[in-house]
Amino acid sequence: MSITADQINLWRSSASETQNLEFKEARNQYDTRKLCRYCVAIANEGGGHLVMGVADKPPRAVVGSEAFPDTQDIAEKLFQWLGFRVDVEVVAHPDGRVVVFIIPGRPRGTAYHYDGAYLMRSGEELVPMSEDQLRRIFAEGQPDWLEFSALKDASAQDVVQLLDTQTFFDLLHLPYPTSQAGVLARLLDERLIERSASGFHILNIGAILLAKSLRSFPDLSRKAARVIVYAGESKMQTLSDVTGEKGYAVGFTGLVQYVMDKLPQNQVIEGALRKEIKLVPKVVIRELLANALIHQDFQMGGASPTVEVLSNRVEISNPGEPIVPVERFIDGYQSRNEQLADLMRRFGICEEKSSGIDRVIEAAELMQLPAPEFLTGHKRTIVVIHGSRSFRDMNGGDRVRACYQHCVLQYVLRRQMTNQSLRERFGLSESSSNTVSQIITATIEQGLVKNDPNAPDSRRYARYIPSWA
Repeated sequence: MSITADQINLWRSSASETQNLEFKEARNQYDTRKLCRYCVAIANEGGGHLVMGVADKPPRAVVGSEAFPDTQDIAEKLFQWLGFRVDVEVVAHPDGRVVVFIIPGRPRGTAYHYDGAYLMRSGEELVPMSEDQLRRIFAEGQPDWLEFSALKDASAQDVVQLLDTQTFFDLLHLPYPTSQAGVLARLLDERLIERSASGFHILNIGAILLAKSLRSFPDLSRKAARVIVYAGESKMQTLSDVTGEKGYAVGFTGLVQYVMDKLPQNQVIEGALRKEIKLVPKVVIRELLANALIHQDFQMGGASPTVEVLSNRVEISNPGEPIVPVERFIDGYQSRNEQLADLMRRFGICEEKSSGIDRVIEAAELMQLPAPEFLTGHKRTIVVIHGSRSFRDMNGGDRVRACYQHCVLQYVLRRQMTNQSLRERFGLSESSSNTVSQIITATIEQGLVKNDPNAPDSRRYARYIPSWA
């Protein structure tokens, strides 16, 4: 079906460019090397359209393009250069000639490259894919790590001795079977074990969740959660460094409690009473630990989920770069390990719809803590939760981050951020309206939030939504 002028206008009305839609003015010509790079990047993101003759900034006026007058010729050359077909159409828009490159998505298990660079979109830039992303693509269609065997040809007795089957049934709120055969049948149904010629294979997912001791499975022992406690605000002096032994599901409650026991105490005044509370609320530790366990990249060897406790903050990290951009953690969700996430949800350890991060942000706002930091390190995803800090002691980055997270949370809750709602988040009075307005302005300038176009045209009643909304 040919692309129409109405379709061009529909694309122009989108709030922003995406990984699958790119605008270029290209009034007279366009560099073929750049064209190849964009075709590769968009194909790697699932396919889409590169539109020439339209300004790339709102309101995206149609400026017309004289680039590539012979569309059949450029289509043939792209096939020669890239090795995959890109269709090219010319649209006679009332405001000028528009050239549309229709780019297919990459085949499953394959990533395209140009001059040796496997490219993807990142904002307005083209960047090389990370090792994590390439490894995930090349592994598509292959058996998942969780489906491999942790122990082969185990006897029925070995299975019930190595796995905490009692806790498994307790977590599912099911009565414990009266026979060993009944226990094994349930584990088989859940695909935690599988039959072999001489017994059973205990799969990685069964061991990582239910192992009484991960040391019984040599290839999994390095996947155990590690908790490191430091003296003071730096990592120079270690007080303790402990690695867990139990599977994630059977040991989760104990892991959460162990971390809580290691957290420093803070003194706060409630009314006329002095009260001691933990540095970070338990709900925050619980949700972030669950996320770290579930969303890690199990393909990475020699790395494990880690909790680092310092006097003023807690850092929780897991192997692998995130598959959802860190700025979309609050509203976005995509499970790296779907079967594991499903079981952890049924065990009551997590929810499979991103509400865990919502709770973390809500807890930080309720206690007026600095906004958590979601970071991407070298092959790791890191969350930093800061202890109590007054508004006066928050720097500009802290305030902007809190503003953005508050705006996203309000949006997720089907509300909009206002000056008043942000004041309440910081625990400030109405006299601080100007200060809060400056924070909102700084957040807008960084491209994180924007004015709600449906709000009244009044500074006093201004409302704000995330920039990507």
